[in-house]
This record gives sequence, C-alpha cells and structure tokens, in this order.
Amino acid sequence: MEARTAPRMKSPASPDVITGVQHLYKAIHAAGVDGGLLALVHLRTSQINGCSPCVHATVQAATKAGESAERLHHVVAWRETPFFTEEERAALALAEAATRIQDGAPGVTDEIWEAAARHFTPEQLGAITLEISLTNLFNRLNHTVREQAGKTW
Repeated sequence: MEARTAPRMKSPASPDVITGVQHLYKAIHAAGVDGGLLALVHLRTSQINGCSPCVHATVQAATKAGESAERLHHVVAWRETPFFTEEERAALALAEAATRIQDGAPGVTDEIWEAAARHFTPEQLGAITLEISLTNLFNRLNHTVREQAGKTW
C-alpha cells in the first residue's frame, strides 16, 4: 500500500455544503440518540473504512466527553467483549452491515434491522442510519483528498 502523503486539497467542501452538513448533524442529534452511542457508530464505521482522520477525531472527542479508553480500544472487537450494552451492540451491528455493502455482502438484513428496532424509535433509527451514511461520506472524502489524522475541524 502506498504511504500517505500530503493532502491533495485543503477542503472539498464549500460554505453551502458545510451549512448543509451542520443542519444534518443538528437533525441527527435532535432525534434523542445518546451522543456517546453516535460516537461509537462513527468510530466503528471509520475503522471499517480505514479512515484515520475520523478515527482520530472521534477518539479524541469521545475521550473528552468521558468515554473510557477501554471501550474505545475495543470497538473494533465489540462482539468479543463484555463492554457494550445490547442497545450499543444493535447500533454497531447496523453500522457494520450498512457500511459493508460491497462484493456481495448482504448489507442490512431483516434480522439486523429488527434487532435495532427493538432498541430505538423510528426517529432514532433514522438518525443512526443518517450518522452511518454521513460517516461513510466523510470517510470517502478523506480517502480521496488524502486527509491526515490529527487535524481538528
């Protein structure tokens, strides 16, 4: 794999795009989903996509918000640990399935969706799905422009 070099551009986002993203985040956070859970979803999605800027920023923000290092270190292996609630596990499974939709992967099965629906309202499921989708967007943008970890937005 080629070593990462300097970013290709400063930012691909215009002020209008930034405003749009801010409105999306406002809607996501207004749906009643715990911010810590959204951070775990963002982290797991970014780990799958290998997006170092998003992994770095999410770990920093979650740590500042009081999340334990132990849990953050184990998001990558959440199925094999006792550190996550059933609600968090349902959201992490949804994040993984929605992110891994390539090469014949089944995506979000009815079983995964129904498990999440047992823990979240339709509005909350919409917010979690939007968080996953936005994270995938940011991960792809960061890869395309070669954004580096450590930047603060």
